[in-house]
Amino acid sequence: MKVDPAERAIISHTAPVKPKTFNDIEEAARAMKEQDVRRESIFRQSVEAQKHASDLLEKKFQEALKKAKESPDTGKPIRDFDLD
Repeated sequence: MKVDPAERAIISHTAPVKPKTFNDIEEAARAMKEQDVRRESIFRQSVEAQKHASDLLEKKFQEALKKAKESPDTGKPIRDFDLD
């Protein structure tokens, strides 16, 4: 990078050379297969979570319903405006 001291501006710039990600094609292919296996594993976990999501939601609903029955509604809530 060259900088003009009088103008304090960059005159020229050369981008640094980026190193290669993979040294050979076999290494790149191996990395792609590892990514595929990882992606498939994450997908399977997501599918299993979705299978059990309805059961979890049903349990949450039943718990909220039980809680609502235990503490019945006492009428209108008192607002700050009502206390004035």
